[in-house]
Amino acid sequence: MKYAISAGAYKGKNVIELLEKVAEHGFHGLEYLSWKSVQDVRELVKAQERLGVGISAVCTTFFNLVDGSKSEQYLDGLRHTLAFCKEAGTPSIITQTGQEMPGISREKQKNDMMETLKRCAVLCEEAGVVLELEPLNGLVNHPGHFLQYSDESAEVIDRVGSPFIKLVFDVYHQQITEGNVIRNAVAYIDRIHHFHIADNPGRKQPGTGELNYLNILKAIKQTGFDGFVALECGYTIDTDEALHQFKRDIVRHVEQ
Repeated sequence: MKYAISAGAYKGKNVIELLEKVAEHGFHGLEYLSWKSVQDVRELVKAQERLGVGISAVCTTFFNLVDGSKSEQYLDGLRHTLAFCKEAGTPSIITQTGQEMPGISREKQKNDMMETLKRCAVLCEEAGVVLELEPLNGLVNHPGHFLQYSDESAEVIDRVGSPFIKLVFDVYHQQITEGNVIRNAVAYIDRIHHFHIADNPGRKQPGTGELNYLNILKAIKQTGFDGFVALECGYTIDTDEALHQFKRDIVRHVEQ
């Protein structure tokens, strides 16, 4: 497996300084979600080549997939994001689905989402970039978000039917939404392109809450998964120290 950190791990650092931190810790990628803040993509590419690590994922710019009337707006944002990914060599784009719309059947919203995603799949295949759908919890952080459960998210992926439309499985969100983290991560591993990790409660670094990340990551690794696991979390202590602890207490045992 490959490990990444998110841009929020080090406040105030620019993208190249963040990549230097990724390399310093022996990690493999940086989630830099707000790609529009990259001022010079050529300098970014040079830094990635120098450091041997790069941006592993960004977010697209418009997050409403459930409103069919906004499909063109979504696709336009995706095209711009794909153009950045092609230039920067970024393999993944994260998207959410938007809020459930009152007064419209859930099935219609889901069908509209899938129709847009099928159009996205064509663009993503041309670019060689995977679009990752992210379920979010509605209990604590994202009330009303359309996709929350693993089984329904996997159904959407299956019905779209493209290897360029996958899931990002956020362990923190899924623990809150449904629990059964290991069971669901393993069951849906063929639809998952990427994992986010943070502990619960608090959304801080692994080891600060109730989730046993040693067992979770071992179970994921045993499936043969070789994609990115990204720490999308806050930190209760100095970030460098927290990452050292994560490598010492968890990664070392998972990867041995």
